[in-house]
Amino acid sequence: MSTHHRVYFPSAKPTGALMLAASLLLGSAAMADDHEAMDSGDTWLPSLTTETPQEGFALAVTLSQKGVATTQPDAEVRKAKRSEYAEDPDSLIAASHVIAIHFQTIAAANDYWRE
Repeated sequence: MSTHHRVYFPSAKPTGALMLAASLLLGSAAMADDHEAMDSGDTWLPSLTTETPQEGFALAVTLSQKGVATTQPDAEVRKAKRSEYAEDPDSLIAASHVIAIHFQTIAAANDYWRE
């Protein structure tokens, strides 16, 4: 039996607001430093395997941060745009959606933490 899931994307503006909303939720200083490590060729993601769902969620947040920092590597630009999305519910929901998708992937990679 096949189950199909319909994904709903809120009507967020398809501009940099979505990307920058993720930055708001996740903090920009750490992302800029981590982005530099990505550029240096260092392995920052050796595995999707985590011990617990909470560690899996933290990894999902990290993946979201990496996506924002990769898309807009200039931390000053992200910071300057913060006031445009800081209180926009659609942007915040969209950023949460990105984290949820990453968490879904990590949970599957960890066999949903079954014992």
